[in-house]
Amino acid sequence: MPFALILAAAAVGAFAFRDLLTFDALAQHREALLAFRDAHYLWASLGFVAAYTAIVALSLPGATIATLAGGFLFGIFPGTLYNVLGAALGAIMVFAAARVGLGADVSAKIAARGGAVARLQEGLRVNQWSVLLMMRLVPVVPFFVANLIPAFAGIRLVPFAVTTMVGIIPGALVFTSVGAGLAEVFARGEAPDLSIIFTAPVLGPLLGLAALSALPMVIKALRRKEA
Repeated sequence: MPFALILAAAAVGAFAFRDLLTFDALAQHREALLAFRDAHYLWASLGFVAAYTAIVALSLPGATIATLAGGFLFGIFPGTLYNVLGAALGAIMVFAAARVGLGADVSAKIAARGGAVARLQEGLRVNQWSVLLMMRLVPVVPFFVANLIPAFAGIRLVPFAVTTMVGIIPGALVFTSVGAGLAEVFARGEAPDLSIIFTAPVLGPLLGLAALSALPMVIKALRRKEA
């Protein structure tokens, strides 16, 4: 039931908020948002984190726009902190809902059936910290899917939560920094260049961190061969 509600909310939200969670909407309402932040900074901060959490938890469109808004409204810091908190809390809610709704049954059926999928599931459990961290550092897997795979594989909450919060920091920092420079982009009447994350100065360190997170798996494999 919790997972079904999330899917239903995602379907409704994709239609209802398709014109609100956009870059054009942010540009149109930027003065009002800045005025509210200046007048009610604490409520603006709490409201932003709550809104970001809801966007991720309900799989609404606009998470990237929300990240840019965090940088635009609050700067690189605490904007990055707010973005990470919102994304992590939303991801944990999706993970928990999937675990309660379907995760336990799916995990048990995979284990009982055996075969390649069961071996993959067991490998994920054995190397859960490294695999989960790599999934977040190099976001090849869509964020929503990356919240579901661990739930269906029987991963515990603590490794999921920690690796999510740590793994999304580099990407959040990049997009928050882009958002922090939106005032100049708005003044020129342009849209931000989000392809920056695929440039060598950004992608290189991310891949390096991913390789570093994979090191424990490599060491385990070498030890098994020696044994």
